[in-house]
Amino acid sequence: MNHPDWYLALTVGLLLGAALIAGLVAQKLHLPRVTAYLLVGLALGPHTPLLALLEWLAAQVGYTVSLAGNHIPEEHLHYLEPVGKFAIALVLFKMGCHFPLTRFRRIVKRMLPISLGELGATMFLVTAGMGLLAWLDPSNSLTWQTVVLFGALALATAPATTVLVLEESRSEGPLTEFTTGLVAMNNLASIIVFEALFVIVHATRGAEISIGLEYLELTYNLALATLLGVLAGLTVSFLCGILPATRWLVLLTTVIAPLMAVCELLPVPYLLTFLAMGATVASTSDVADEISETLERLTGLMCVVFFVIHGAAMDLGRLWDVGLVGVSYIALRCLGKYFGVFFTTNAHRDGPQVKKWLGSALLSQAGAAIALSAIAVNRDEELGLQLQTIILGTVVFFEIVGPILVRTAVLQAGEVPVADAIFHTTSSPLEQLRNMTFRMLQACGVNPLQGSPADALDVNRVTRRNVKALLASARFDAVLDHIEGSHDNTYPVVNDNNELIGIIRYGDVRDVIFESNLKELVTAEDLAVPVKKVLSQNDTLGEAWSLLKEGRADCVPVVTVASPHQYVGVVRRRDLLRLLSHDGSRDQPRPRASGH
Repeated sequence: MNHPDWYLALTVGLLLGAALIAGLVAQKLHLPRVTAYLLVGLALGPHTPLLALLEWLAAQVGYTVSLAGNHIPEEHLHYLEPVGKFAIALVLFKMGCHFPLTRFRRIVKRMLPISLGELGATMFLVTAGMGLLAWLDPSNSLTWQTVVLFGALALATAPATTVLVLEESRSEGPLTEFTTGLVAMNNLASIIVFEALFVIVHATRGAEISIGLEYLELTYNLALATLLGVLAGLTVSFLCGILPATRWLVLLTTVIAPLMAVCELLPVPYLLTFLAMGATVASTSDVADEISETLERLTGLMCVVFFVIHGAAMDLGRLWDVGLVGVSYIALRCLGKYFGVFFTTNAHRDGPQVKKWLGSALLSQAGAAIALSAIAVNRDEELGLQLQTIILGTVVFFEIVGPILVRTAVLQAGEVPVADAIFHTTSSPLEQLRNMTFRMLQACGVNPLQGSPADALDVNRVTRRNVKALLASARFDAVLDHIEGSHDNTYPVVNDNNELIGIIRYGDVRDVIFESNLKELVTAEDLAVPVKKVLSQNDTLGEAWSLLKEGRADCVPVVTVASPHQYVGVVRRRDLLRLLSHDGSRDQPRPRASGH
């Protein structure tokens, strides 16, 4: 069915709008946005079970409805597929930018034993486990050829999913470094091992091929992919050195898009190409970090589209169709990844958190495994379809669960700053609506405030009495929950008698790292700093503004006049600005003496 152009534009807008809302909900629920984008695509895609569920519910209450066609058309996913591939290329390039040759040489000796252990354990468990399943239950049609190829496919880890979750979390530390490096090594190993085994498998199924020539072609393709990446990286490094930074985005798009097309035409593994391109830029350019940051916004937008259409392409029904073979593949791959890392990691050298959580961060699987199974279909349809059916079914599980485990791993390892682990906004929807209304009235020449000069009013006019203070005994978890529910960057701390004992500033807390024992030991009183200046209820707004403009806090606590000074509420900077701006008092308020 051919749809008009406006229908495709509507599809893009619907997908991005739904992804935006889902991303905000996911952040509030402490879930990776990647998972939210995938679920949005799954819910709106052509394979969604949601429509069938709605039809069934309508039938239960006596209505007959047909919702067929009320989803994103499959042909639209095909039109948007190049955007997804471009997003993967950007992610791979940025991943390569994190690994200049000097850094790679430094960490490869530490990563190599872990990588070999993880890859070896995964392939052994998947191959041996599924081989045993084939022997115990011949009805599942598994052959030794499909069993060994499943072992090779199990090695791959989804680079886009894993790296995007790490970037979203802004994690830093050994676990993040190992995860990024092992993702690259896993996918390269999966491609090489799969291609090498498929040559043997193909030959044993009666294909007239020369094993020697096939291996020579594989070596040629890998070398060509690397060469293309190096040449592209040198081009980018050279031109970024002579072009202004404002032209870098155009340059990078000009290089990356045709390079993806060349990889598709030859064909060569584009994963290796763009990793090599990024590593070359990182090794030859003084501004590699700035080049990578130039792509930040474009990569973010492209990846939203990629994960939404990727979710829309997933078929939840396939997860139920894979049966015992698919469940076995999921379980064996998870065991191989986790225990392969666990038993080859040295807790003293690499860190106990790496030993405990690294395997969990490597479970996502999508692009490389799907692409390799599609290659198998083109070369041997009967064999390839069996591989593809299981991979497409299990990918639904790995792509939904994998990002959650990546985020959990870096959180538990203490590599995520508080600022990126909690959902904190500076304005509530109601406050934003109030500010917009105030500015609209001012733009129309209407003065929203009447009466005395604003700076002559007392602070009771703008005191927010509904801002709860933290109890001094509140644990670290309670402090984080309080910050997440607040729209300020300053949080009063009171004792059991409601007396103000100090404040906690968001800027001081946001770089605190999660430690397993921190939540139990640290209280609000430990984090609080003494209050140098506060406002009493009979102070003026002019005096309040004098305090705020001299400091970096966005609010000042208000206490009672009588001693002991009880906490009342806070005066916020934005409320004062709104009041003082209408009569020119914002820059030079006219403070008055206390007392009314």
